[in-house]
Amino acid sequence: MNSNNETPQVNRASGAGAGFVIASLIFIVLVMIVKLSATPPAIDADRATVISQMLYQIRTNEVASLNNAGWVDKDKGIVRLPIDTALQIAAKEWQDPADARADLIARAQKAAAPAPKQPAKANPFE
Repeated sequence: MNSNNETPQVNRASGAGAGFVIASLIFIVLVMIVKLSATPPAIDADRATVISQMLYQIRTNEVASLNNAGWVDKDKGIVRLPIDTALQIAAKEWQDPADARADLIARAQKAAAPAPKQPAKANPFE
């Protein structure tokens, strides 16, 4: 056999490694281009104004609900009272602790009562 006819050994692992490195570099460059080109818009003055107006409205409603009486659940007789008014009523009612305790238990049971069951609707397929 002639030694000149032998095929040379090709190192394919180094070619695959070089291809992987090149593909990784291209991917990293593309990711950086997309990241730099897609920046979110900054918060502008109009948006900041709208947010501050909404916050002011929320706080105004909170103050109004703390300082004014109103219904929480009219069916169960639950009302919202200002703290000063509630303290005055509680101080007046608790002059007689036995009656106040009985009234408190009755109101708590009424407030915690389950809602009435809905009447069963007739099934249209019957």
